[in-house]
Amino acid sequence: MLNVDLVWFNAGGGHRAAAQALEQVMHAQGRPWHLRKVNLTEVVDPTGRFKRLTGIEPEDVYNKRLATGFTLGLAQELKLLQGLIRIGHASLVQRLARHWHATRPDLVVSLIPNFNRALHDSLAQARPGVPFVTVLTDMADHPPHFWAEPGTAQHLVCGTEHAMAQALAGGCDPRRVHLVKGMILRPEFHHALPLDRAAERARLGLDAHTPTGLVLFGGAGSSVMKRIAARLPETPLILMCGRNEALAESLRALPARAPRIVVGYTPEVARWMKLADFFIGKPGPGSLSEAVQQGLPVVVTRNAATMPQERWNAEWVRQHGLGVVHRSFRTVRGAVAEIVARLPEYQARVGRVENRAAFEVPAIIEHLLVASRQMPASRVQGAPPVRELVPASPA
Repeated sequence: MLNVDLVWFNAGGGHRAAAQALEQVMHAQGRPWHLRKVNLTEVVDPTGRFKRLTGIEPEDVYNKRLATGFTLGLAQELKLLQGLIRIGHASLVQRLARHWHATRPDLVVSLIPNFNRALHDSLAQARPGVPFVTVLTDMADHPPHFWAEPGTAQHLVCGTEHAMAQALAGGCDPRRVHLVKGMILRPEFHHALPLDRAAERARLGLDAHTPTGLVLFGGAGSSVMKRIAARLPETPLILMCGRNEALAESLRALPARAPRIVVGYTPEVARWMKLADFFIGKPGPGSLSEAVQQGLPVVVTRNAATMPQERWNAEWVRQHGLGVVHRSFRTVRGAVAEIVARLPEYQARVGRVENRAAFEVPAIIEHLLVASRQMPASRVQGAPPVRELVPASPA
């Protein structure tokens, strides 16, 4: 059985979610592969030295910034991180090469940014000819050296035409750049849910005919949600707080004239989205794609605090007419009023967006595995365009 490794880490929830989604889909499709999820942090720091010295995991610094909503300056911090990665490149490559030599993967899929040069070089050193695939979990790249590494044997899977155009303009080999439809989502976002929407809303105290918003800022929540809720006292809201119990308690204590449902950590995000009529949150690729897949028009912001790799996502919303983009949530009341006034129109446009990435990526992986085992490493070329591949059914 062939070993397929999915590389992820815990900076934000999207990388882990994408790895889990691919694992679920490939198991459901009956792919004859041994799937292994590889946490890069554990490979690079197997003894937890960073946590022993600092008291926190490396990803916690980033995740705490997301939870507080204080993301201004992350573009500059990203450049610092990338500089440190370049300085430690040789050591990082040797450590990763030892891992690949010991675990012997037949194909490696990276679902993370910034480390793809080291992942590529280490795999090429330890396992020559083994395909290295990077699947963007962002709608756009933030070059240089964020997702794409031109001049390498990296295969790059892009979920938007914009990301693909960035890769080609940056010098990536067209034979190794592959386009899929959207971001990778878990299977439950593609399947019809057994849900009596009207009855469930009535049980929760939500009127069936009054538009209800769902507020979500990732698995760590965000203090921004309190300001949003305070500005929408007459709008029914489902407030998704993730693992941020302190935030949940403060939201439950906030006075409001409309019904409020405060939800802590739950794996049933797709179900809660089905109970709502529109989405309010940051333009993150995962939550934005999940909302659109569930038929929800969106209210998002784009400003200096928006993470650089997510700024184009707001343009995607504007270009396709999928919702309202404001500079700040200080004007969220007006944004919601605009969505509600034209809700059927927005819902119709959202319904035309197609997402098939979770079922198209395994087909690309399969082709690359076949090609790598039939040809010498120097002759393996890019996979055919996705239009030539027939993805397995999600059913």
